[in-house]
Amino acid sequence: MTTSFNDNLDLAATAEKLADSAPTGSIRHAAAKSVAITFATTRDLSEARTALGGLTPDEVRRAALELFSEISGTSA
Repeated sequence: MTTSFNDNLDLAATAEKLADSAPTGSIRHAAAKSVAITFATTRDLSEARTALGGLTPDEVRRAALELFSEISGTSA
């Protein structure tokens, strides 16, 4: 699935809402913030997925990739 930059901004807003609802300092909060920033600063899903693959620590990367799949409707 290919999205436009505007679609990525919509996905970023969704991720930001998830981050806002997660406890500060939690893995879910860190992952959702990372996904929101990544969607907001990339052109398409492929670029976003590639960027998220470089996150550390591992547990945040795994959680972020799960959220990526959940929000984008694709598999990480």
